[in-house]
Amino acid sequence: MSLQGKKIILGITGGIAAYKMNYLVRDLIKSGAEVKIILTKSAEDFVSPLTLSTLSKDKVYTDFYDENKTWNNHVELALWADLMLIAPCTANTLAKISNGQCDNFLMAVYMSAKCPVIVAPAMDLDMYAHPTVTRNLQTIESFGHQIIPAEFGELASGLSGQGRLAEPASILSVLQHQFSDRHSSLAAKTFLITAGPTYENIDPVRFIGNHSSGKMGFDLAKEAAKRGAKVILISGPSSQKADDQNITLHRVTSAQEMFDEVFKHYDNVDVAIMSAAVADYTPKVKATEKIKKNDSELTIELVKNKDILKTMGEKKAGQFLVGFALETQNEEENAKGKLVKKNLDMIVLNSLRDEGAGFANATNKIKIFTPTEEQSFSLKSKEEVAKDILNYLEQKL
Repeated sequence: MSLQGKKIILGITGGIAAYKMNYLVRDLIKSGAEVKIILTKSAEDFVSPLTLSTLSKDKVYTDFYDENKTWNNHVELALWADLMLIAPCTANTLAKISNGQCDNFLMAVYMSAKCPVIVAPAMDLDMYAHPTVTRNLQTIESFGHQIIPAEFGELASGLSGQGRLAEPASILSVLQHQFSDRHSSLAAKTFLITAGPTYENIDPVRFIGNHSSGKMGFDLAKEAAKRGAKVILISGPSSQKADDQNITLHRVTSAQEMFDEVFKHYDNVDVAIMSAAVADYTPKVKATEKIKKNDSELTIELVKNKDILKTMGEKKAGQFLVGFALETQNEEENAKGKLVKKNLDMIVLNSLRDEGAGFANATNKIKIFTPTEEQSFSLKSKEEVAKDILNYLEQKL
C-alpha cells in the first residue's frame, strides 16, 4: 500500500534494535513517504546519521543546532508531520514521554506535535515486564498514542521473551493502516462481544469460577471499535477496562446474567464474538448464609447452565457468529465438532498445551476454523491476536 506524499517523522532512540530503522527508512521511501529522522545522542552509538541521511534523502536531526550553528526549528518540524513514529523507544524515552520530560531535540519535537504518534518499544524482557514500563505504556496510550507491542524472540542479552522491536515490515504495515480507510472498515457494523469468566455463587462469599482475565475479549472489543464498529461488550468479573466511545460495556457476574444480557442485544447485531469463559455448571442450591466449616464432607450438587452459544446458533438470523474453544486434548476435533453442533460461522481454537496460550497470559496462539477453511497463527500478544481475528473475520463478512 502506498504512502505517497505522507510526511513522517521517525525518532530513533538508543537501543540495539535501532539498526532495523535503516530497513524501515528504505521501505518508507520506496512507499512514497517523505521521512525526516531525529536521532537521540545515544542512538548515534548504534546507527549512522550518514547512512540514514542517504536512505531518507534528507538531513538527519540530532540537536537544536546543526554543524553550521543553524537552529533547527522543532515547532516547524513538528507541524510539518502527518505522523510521528518513535522506534525503537527505550524505557528511558518512554518515561520521558509519559512524564513530559523535555531534555533533547526529539522530546521538543514530540511535545510540539499535533499529528498522531506511534510508539514501538524495545528493551530486554525484564525491563519490558517491569511495572513502571507497563504503567508508562498505559499512560501514553491514554494520551491517544498507538503502541506497537514488542514481539517475542531472542534478545540482545541472550535471553528469549517479549521485548524485541517489531519487525520493519510490521511497523510499515501499521503506518500504512494509519493512512488507509481501514479504521472505518467496520463503521456500519454492530458487534456483540463477551469476555471474562462467570462466577457461580455457592454462598455469599464463595463461588465456582475460572482463571479467565477477560483480556482477549476486551482486546477484540477495542480493535473492533478502532475500526469503527459499534461494540456491545458484555463482561464477567474482570479488571480490564474499555475506555472507547464506540464500546458500551455491560458487566455481569453469573452465566444466567450473561445469558439474559446477551439476548437483550443479539437480535440487533451483525457480528457476535463469544470469547467469555462461561461456567457450564452452577450450584443447584445457593446458600443464603456462609456455609460453616465442619468435620464432615461437603457435597455441592451442580446443574447445567443454559448454553448461551448453542442458543445463539439456534436463534441465528443473519448474524455472523464466532465461538471460542479452549481445549486440552483432541483440540482440533473438539473445535470442529463445536463449530457444527452450535451452528457457528467461525471458531477460534487455543490449546492450554501451547506455552503462552490460554488464560492469564498476555499472549495467545490460535487456529481459526470455518466450515470450509482453517488457518494457524503464531504466538503473539493478545492485541495482535485480536487484529488477526478481525482481519480474518472481515474477509468473511
